[in-house]
Amino acid sequence: MVCLGNICRSPLAEGILRQKITERNLEVEVHSSGTSNYHISESADSRMISTARRHGIDISNHKARQFVVNDFDYYDKIYVMDGQNFRNVSRLARNDEDRSKVQLIMNVVEPASHFEVPDPYYSGNDGFELVFKMLDEACEKIADNIETKKR
Repeated sequence: MVCLGNICRSPLAEGILRQKITERNLEVEVHSSGTSNYHISESADSRMISTARRHGIDISNHKARQFVVNDFDYYDKIYVMDGQNFRNVSRLARNDEDRSKVQLIMNVVEPASHFEVPDPYYSGNDGFELVFKMLDEACEKIADNIETKKR
């Protein structure tokens, strides 16, 4: 899961997907990062921690990290939150195999829609709740896809 600073959208997506795969007893590793180095080692935004907590998800131990080229070697899928994240991650790709791993997360819900998950950092509480709803829907589809492949 990748966003800009790894303090709002991507840690929430990580937390949501972890909860869904745990509930389904799936063995999948989920992590998040940001394309910038603005917040390395910082906790998730307190407003996002509160939003997650309202939905029974704990992201309070999250520490931001920056996306690195070696992440292509370690992860099968790289879900990004918006077009800028997509471009930033894709620029780091070394080859077509790396590029094929990068996908806008909302395309899981509606293929080829190119919907973006808005950055709630400068918005009010409604923005954080909207992001939760979007990511919850996308993570449900991702978990469904993982579960189907495991059968």
